[in-house]
Amino acid sequence: MARINFEQKLYQLVISRLDGARISSSTYQESILELVQKGVGGFIVFGGEKEEVRGFINKLQSAAGIPLFIASDIERGVGQQLTGTTSFPPQMAVASAINKNNNDDLQTLKDTVKAITDEAADIGINMPFIPVLDVNNNPDNPIICTRAFSDRPEEVVWYGNIYIKVIEESGLISCAKHFPGHGDTSVDSHMALPVISKSRQEMMDTDILPFKKAIETGTSSIMMGHLSIPALDSVPASLSENVITGILRGELGFEGLILTDALNMDALKEIGGVPVKCLNAGVDIILHPADADKVVDELKAAVDSGELDESRIDIAVERILKYKSKINNIKKSEINHDRNHELSELLSTKSIALVKDSDGIVPLKNFDDFKLIFTADEKEHDLLPLKNIMPEPALVKDCIIEEINQPVIISLFTTIAAWRGSSGVNHEEMEAIKKIIRKAPKSIVISFGSPYVLRHFKEADLLIAAYDSSPLAQLSVIKCLKGEEAFTGELPVNLDLS
Repeated sequence: MARINFEQKLYQLVISRLDGARISSSTYQESILELVQKGVGGFIVFGGEKEEVRGFINKLQSAAGIPLFIASDIERGVGQQLTGTTSFPPQMAVASAINKNNNDDLQTLKDTVKAITDEAADIGINMPFIPVLDVNNNPDNPIICTRAFSDRPEEVVWYGNIYIKVIEESGLISCAKHFPGHGDTSVDSHMALPVISKSRQEMMDTDILPFKKAIETGTSSIMMGHLSIPALDSVPASLSENVITGILRGELGFEGLILTDALNMDALKEIGGVPVKCLNAGVDIILHPADADKVVDELKAAVDSGELDESRIDIAVERILKYKSKINNIKKSEINHDRNHELSELLSTKSIALVKDSDGIVPLKNFDDFKLIFTADEKEHDLLPLKNIMPEPALVKDCIIEEINQPVIISLFTTIAAWRGSSGVNHEEMEAIKKIIRKAPKSIVISFGSPYVLRHFKEADLLIAAYDSSPLAQLSVIKCLKGEEAFTGELPVNLDLS
């Protein structure tokens, strides 16, 4: 601490954005290196190519006086961000695939988390923002949904603890998110501030429970959600001393790092002086502000005016340095990308859940008997695997329902991503699909994404949950429909199909 001047301390509190796709630009590289020279705490990596990003991270670490936190949202593996690395199914698919009482499945789960951490360490990512410990209680949740393990707290606890143990054993910093629980929201906090109207006791029993257990298991960091929970405080959780210092530090006894969720999100846009308020509430790290230099200027001004006590900064920096000493000891492993891809494939196939099979339609003897109808943005979703076995597919909105006279496979592609505001199917498409189901002699509805959309189509003969829109998920479903693989997935959320 004695070696760091006041301004460097302030920069240590910030994790800024690093766009992997922009590092080929020397101007961009210079702007990032400039932040490193000022003492920035680290970077959150978005996008880019494996070798290029790894090389640049090494360059940044070499230039840094204090080791950098290199963070990334890699819930679905490093392939979620970087080309040339492995993508895995989302957390809900993992919970669908794994039988907790089967030792082989338990080993598959541990191998999967280890594969993610090994690839992260290989790139230089030392702070993977996983696991998501939100309990997805709201079927219309637009931003958590399949990123959660389950809608049952005990399931979230079980999976979360295994993820945390494997990540921490690898020397990386696990990050449980989004405290005190983002699962019961119908609003994306990237776009607006969600309000959760549960009682304090309900929050403690359901949403906060996985975080309590994560602390006992030894998670190094916890990310705050931008959430309004009137039963806990009148201000959002990420600015709340009651929630951060009172509940998280006090009642739950958490001594690790506390981060904000990204400050470039719109949830807090109506509130001024957010970085200062976060620090005063007990946060250690300001994540992904729009402008790191501006944050430091704001913090300086707040110290000068007496709004922020310098001792608060010292406590945060001391904690940051403690965890930075840990990341010097990360052991790198040889990466076997073929084996990791096989693991991903195995998980994907095991995750496919047959939610309803009223007529024993599967296995399908001939796909030619069926017409493929889908909802998807083809700029966003690659439908090639399905199209290869079922040519001449039709978008739901282009279907002439009166002319449907053959069995149909209706594939619903939904995306859980920031800034979208929805993870479902719009009303118009929903009504059209219901009419198609009524008209067709046989109907199969497959959800490639949110399983909750299936609850709207209980009249279909077959309902299948695949949790993911990737080509790998499509190939997994095809194998199950053909009877080459069994439907072994167990839906980890409750769908009301009565």
